Amino acid sequence: MSKPPNRIRGSGDPWKAAEAAFKKVTTVAAEERPKKPSIPGAKESVTLRIDRDVLDHFQEDGPGWQERINDALRKAAGK
Repeated sequence: MSKPPNRIRGSGDPWKAAEAAFKKVTTVAAEERPKKPSIPGAKESVTLRIDRDVLDHFQEDGPGWQERINDALRKAAGK
């Protein structure tokens, strides 16, 4: 009698094994984005969704409401 062909144990589904092998050789590692240099005092423009009542609170005192929100966030961040 002849021996059965050598098989790798636990190979499971050949389709999945082929996909895993393909991904291994074709996937490019994601490069980390370089951090932007921190410029003291520089402001970053962002889009932020805030509840209307919270926004109304900061806008009650007129101009400067964005700075007041920034100060509140800085305080909450412990800075």
